Amino acid sequence: MTYDNLIYWIALKSIPGIGNASIFSLLEKFDSIESVFHASPKELSRIDGISKKSATRIAGYKEWDKARHQLDKLNKLSINIITFRDKCYPALLANIYDRPAFLYVHGELEKDEIDLAVVGSRTASTYGKYTTERISRELAQKGITVVSGMARGIDTSAHRGALSAHGRTIAVLGSGLDVIYPPENVKLFAEIKENGAVISEFPPGTPPLAANFPSRNRIISGMSYGVLVVEAGEKSGSLITARLAAEQGREVFAVPGSVEIPTSRGTNKLIKEGAKLIENAEDILEEIIPQLGKMKNLKSPASSANNNRQTERQPDLTAAEKQIFDLISEKNIHVDDIITATGAPPADVLGTLMSLELKDLITQHHGKLFSRR
Repeated sequence: MTYDNLIYWIALKSIPGIGNASIFSLLEKFDSIESVFHASPKELSRIDGISKKSATRIAGYKEWDKARHQLDKLNKLSINIITFRDKCYPALLANIYDRPAFLYVHGELEKDEIDLAVVGSRTASTYGKYTTERISRELAQKGITVVSGMARGIDTSAHRGALSAHGRTIAVLGSGLDVIYPPENVKLFAEIKENGAVISEFPPGTPPLAANFPSRNRIISGMSYGVLVVEAGEKSGSLITARLAAEQGREVFAVPGSVEIPTSRGTNKLIKEGAKLIENAEDILEEIIPQLGKMKNLKSPASSANNNRQTERQPDLTAAEKQIFDLISEKNIHVDDIITATGAPPADVLGTLMSLELKDLITQHHGKLFSRR
C-alpha cells in the first residue's frame, strides 16, 4: 500500500469509538478507506455500529499531522502495516469474527504458511522448556511456522526451538513493536524478525498492559491451525488461548505433565476435557493435515482420478517440489536418500515433503519412507 493510503488506516483506527468491527462495517459500504473520510456525517451514521458522535468525528477529522508523524515513525523503525486486504495477511485470522483490521509487522509474513501456536507457563519447569524446544524444532523441520507470544518460559522455548531448526517463527506481542517485553528477549526479538515476523495490533509506544494480552491471545489462536499448550496452571492466559482456539474451531493439543507440578494442572485438565494428548510433532501433524484441506476448502478427488490429478497439479509445483516429486516413485524411498539426492538442507527437504503431502501428491509411511499416492 502507498504512504497516502496507509494514512487513512492509521487515522481511522485512532478515532475514539472506532474499532475493528466499525472499520469492517465502513468498508462494506464504501469502495475505499479514503472515501470514508469524504462521506457526510449523515451517510456515516446510517451504517451499523457507527454512532452519530463517531460519524461526526470521522467527517471532521483534522489530526492528519499526527497520523503522518506516526507513519513516519513506523518507516524509521522498519515496521510495516499489513491490512486484512493484503495477500500476506494470515488467511485463518481473516476468518475470525473479531479479526484485526491491520497488523504492525516487523519482518515478513508469508502467504499460505502453516501456523501452529505453542503456548504455556511463564514459570515453566526444565522438562517443560526442553519438551517445548524439541517439539517446536520438529514442527519447524516439517515446514510448520511456530507462533507464540515471546513471553518468558514456554513461549521463549517455542521460538528458540523453531530457530534452532532454521525454521520460521512468529511472535505476537501485547505491546507496540518498539516496546520489547520481556526486556531480556531483545536478542530473541531480533532473531525472530530475521527468520519470520514479530507482529502486534497495538501501535508503537503501547506498553505491555495486562488488558492487552487477551486480545493478543485471540490473534495467536486465530492465525493458527491449532494450539499446543505445554504446562499451564489452572488459571492462566494459556488456557484462555486454548478456549479461544476451541471457539474458533481450531485443534487443541496438550502435553501431559506430572500431577505433582502446579503448572501441569491446566494441561492435564485440557486433556480430560478433550484436548489431544501429544508427545511429539507427529501427533500434531496427523491431526492438522486432514484439517488443512477442510480449512482451505480443498476436496479430495476419488482415488481412480489420482493419476489425472497428479498430472494436472505437477505444473503448479515449485522447482524444489518438482525435484523431490520426481525422485519419489510408487516404491518407498527413505527421507535420508531424498536429502542425499537433492543435496538440500534437511529442514528444506522436510518442509518440501510436507508441502507435497498437503497437496495430496505423496504419502509418508512408518520409518520416514515416502511414496507417490
